[in-house]
Amino acid sequence: MMFKSVKTGVLAALLVGSAVIANAQKKISQGTVIYGVEYSLPPEAAAMASQLPKEQKVKFAGNILRIDMQQGPATIGILQNFVDRNGLMLIDVPMAQMQYAVKMSKEDIEKTEAASPKLSDFKATGEKQKVGNYNAEKYTYKDDKGGTYELWATNEIEFPSNFSGEQFNSVKGALVKYTTFQNGTKVTLTLKNVSEDKVGPFSLEVPSGYELKTMQEIMAMQGGGE
Repeated sequence: MMFKSVKTGVLAALLVGSAVIANAQKKISQGTVIYGVEYSLPPEAAAMASQLPKEQKVKFAGNILRIDMQQGPATIGILQNFVDRNGLMLIDVPMAQMQYAVKMSKEDIEKTEAASPKLSDFKATGEKQKVGNYNAEKYTYKDDKGGTYELWATNEIEFPSNFSGEQFNSVKGALVKYTTFQNGTKVTLTLKNVSEDKVGPFSLEVPSGYELKTMQEIMAMQGGGE
């Protein structure tokens, strides 16, 4: 019923999961970053592509980022400390007067990531190109399943270390276009806009009025059960 659409939301939330950004000249310690998102979904999930967000707005302050998304009647907020690698998911269904919080431990996040290929062998190519508003350099890299990729990084801005995930820390610069894996799904993110604004501070404490649940309990409420 009202939770049917939350299932999509939780999927989208898990896809967004633990990753979003990296390191580099104008240092930005808090603000809002907007990415265009392209999903490479397996055939059995391709029908869900239209329900997934085409844009990803990431707010961050200090070491904590926040992503909010609307899924049917539910608003889902994901907060994650990208240094300590723990997080919090907030599910708000106003029409049902439901507010739930799910804590995500470092172990939970690492377990989710374990299904994804591991990225390595990042090499600067020396090829330069403007991507959006930024002068960027092309890197190549690969995964442990035989896949090869390319990304574009700029030295004109600098995000906090680990912002795009630990795997990208050897890349010199902020990632303006890159492919990564979120909950096993291949996603390509393209930087569309960066604004320095006061969005924080953010906290991983459960807000007043939210009922603490486990992810298993949330899935069971949706009829997912697993």
